[in-house]
Amino acid sequence: MDPCPFVRITVGNLALRIPVASKSARSVVHPSSSPCFCKIKLKNFPLQTAVVPYIPPENQFPENQLQNLAATFHLNKADIDKLAAKSIFSTKPSLKIAVYTGRGGSTCGLNSGRLLGKVSLPLDLAGTESRACVFHNGWIPVGKEANKGSSAQLHLNVKAEPDPRFVFRFDGEPECSPQVFLIRGNIQQPVFTCKFSFRNTGDRNQRSRSLPSEPSSSRSWLGSFGSVRERSGKERKGWSITVHDLSGSPVAAASMVTPFVASPGSDRVTRSNPGSWLILRPGDGTWKPWGRLEAWRERGSSDGLGYRFELIPNMSDAAIVLAESTLSSGKGGKFVIDLSGGGGNNNSSANGRATPGSATSPTCSPRSSGDFGYGLWPYCVYRGFVMSAGVEGEGKCSKPCVEVSVQHVNCTEDAAAFVALAAAIDLSMDACMLFTHKLRKELCSPHDFLT
Repeated sequence: MDPCPFVRITVGNLALRIPVASKSARSVVHPSSSPCFCKIKLKNFPLQTAVVPYIPPENQFPENQLQNLAATFHLNKADIDKLAAKSIFSTKPSLKIAVYTGRGGSTCGLNSGRLLGKVSLPLDLAGTESRACVFHNGWIPVGKEANKGSSAQLHLNVKAEPDPRFVFRFDGEPECSPQVFLIRGNIQQPVFTCKFSFRNTGDRNQRSRSLPSEPSSSRSWLGSFGSVRERSGKERKGWSITVHDLSGSPVAAASMVTPFVASPGSDRVTRSNPGSWLILRPGDGTWKPWGRLEAWRERGSSDGLGYRFELIPNMSDAAIVLAESTLSSGKGGKFVIDLSGGGGNNNSSANGRATPGSATSPTCSPRSSGDFGYGLWPYCVYRGFVMSAGVEGEGKCSKPCVEVSVQHVNCTEDAAAFVALAAAIDLSMDACMLFTHKLRKELCSPHDFLT
């Protein structure tokens, strides 16, 4: 399989120091008594926000200090070409950073922070698809006094690194048993087929009819990861999707192990009572759990699809949360697993870009455990960007596009597991649809037509 070129631009090691003479300025809230933050902007990408720690002016930046990323931008080939495009109106692409004193956020629709100064850092992206490049590492003056040597100074590290990914695209909606193609530029190559099916709802072991036969001694574990909730009426259950390679061998599966059931007195699946999927991989002649996806319908103004994905190491009960966030039920968005440790890496937005400020950090995130959070941590072999999958909103035709980091794919089964996970999150949008709405016929079991 051939990957597509991607580039990851990271901003980290932020710190701010202000000369003693500047402390007497009454017009500025000094950062030693009030927090600081910055807004980081790259053209064509959403704004990202990060906290900036204050360092006394007599101190140097502790070069060995372990810091989190402040922002991350993921660029595909089209993004790079668009940024590098020359015109009479534009120069080199640049990273723009605005530094504020005071707390972030807004009050009555107005920004609560006070602008301290701005920084513009030019980026030369030529060759970054194949080699790493450090654009800046150290202090840079901020504010109106930048040329007089008495201004505030911002410390930052900005670099670009190659981040090649495999890109897969479903040629139809997961419930329609589509093919999955590997994409590279204008070339697409079939690599997987998907088979959507319904489990026999009377099977208390919750084993899909599409899975290969298993020894009887290994069939009881599947039910232990979900709960059998036999309720008439408002529930969706028994969905399963199996991923096959081109030879027809099953290489991954997603099986709904906990039904999606409407909470009493409502028409929605709630966070306190989510439905769940197991993502399965073949091993030793049977299926073995690799991850668990929980999904529910958020209440309130968001009214979106909430989700949590956990890694299950060695069939252990000690699951590790890799992603937890919300997707818009109307606009859709992007399911993302990104353990870089920067602001907004796990969040999702309608336009598929990462947006800061709303997602929960993964509990196994390597924060403060290595250079920019790339250190290893117990029981979790994933780091940096792992995968993303596009999800359409309710009622829209969804043909998921899946990106998987090359460093996390060592065999066909690795890639297939991420494809199965992408299918499960896409199907969860339908499973969490309000029960006042009807499902499309492909998602209705024969039993549904008889009742």
